[in-house]
Amino acid sequence: MMLRILVAALVAALAAPAFAQTAPSPQASPAPAPKEDLVPVAIETSLGRIVVALDRAHAPATTANFLHYVDTHRFDGETFYRAMHMPDADGKDGGLIQGGIRSDARKLYAPAPHEPTTQTGLHNVTGAISMANNGPGTARADFFILLSDMPGLDAGGPGGDANGFAAFGHVTDGMDVVRKIWTAPVSQTKGEGAMKGQMLDPPVKILHAERLK
Repeated sequence: MMLRILVAALVAALAAPAFAQTAPSPQASPAPAPKEDLVPVAIETSLGRIVVALDRAHAPATTANFLHYVDTHRFDGETFYRAMHMPDADGKDGGLIQGGIRSDARKLYAPAPHEPTTQTGLHNVTGAISMANNGPGTARADFFILLSDMPGLDAGGPGGDANGFAAFGHVTDGMDVVRKIWTAPVSQTKGEGAMKGQMLDPPVKILHAERLK
């Protein structure tokens, strides 16, 4: 089933219900911020290497899901198959590339719990890596990397919905390779719905993905 990656621009974001707030106890103190825990992963593609730092401290469930695919080599031989171009808030050309498992549904694990950006404090900004989904609790192996800030993909973001897409890390090296994939040829006829005209032709091969020491 085709994964949802953008909500319709005409659908208004749902407002969260208002709840009465109870004054905190004088002894209450804010929870300590989690210590930095970044897991570097190299994604070797036919156009070069992309290195991402996965934020296990802020998005532990999403990071664990992605690492499950990395550690069992299930991304190896798969592809980046989509390049979406979309103007950003300043009118400049932006968008994303999307990859994942499309060869065999038997390679997929159970869906991961949804970690919205309102919970993690991470955001769908330039260089972020996030999970594609069909709604909360449906993300599996498909992921995308952003070439521009896209606040509408955050939970409750402008023009988006209350759940959004789970950002869980960022590119630390290889944004030039991300851009090469984004500017690679696309088919004008392949793809369905919002993906028509965005399917890479040919797709860009993911040769290997592994944790870096």
